[in-house]
Amino acid sequence: QVYLAESGGGSVHAGGSLRLSCAASGFTYTMSCMGWFRQVPGKEREGIATIDDDGTTAYADSVKGRFTIYQDNAKNTLYLKMNSLKPEGTGMYYCAAQSYDGGSCLLLEVNEFWGQGTQVTVSS
Repeated sequence: QVYLAESGGGSVHAGGSLRLSCAASGFTYTMSCMGWFRQVPGKEREGIATIDDDGTTAYADSVKGRFTIYQDNAKNTLYLKMNSLKPEGTGMYYCAAQSYDGGSCLLLEVNEFWGQGTQVTVSS
């Protein structure tokens, strides 16, 4: 059974940085796509960053130049480094993974497996 466990969330002031981690387990193959999503109460979950099995990345316009998605395959861990955080970055951050190529990874669409989320709060 695939299991995704996020960590690294917390509270920071605007301009600060955090690094989120997503430890993946329960599978031996390479995921076709992995990504990070953010959700705030009353709004739909939005794609923040994704990475495909070639290492190609995609970002939401709101985070380009400030966030970096990367993975350590040896550790089966996905990361999201977030710099210059803004108050609108507050929300629950979820890790997601997809085992098949649905053709939409770089459109910030990932389905199939989800973690439980880690909360990020950015104060002004």
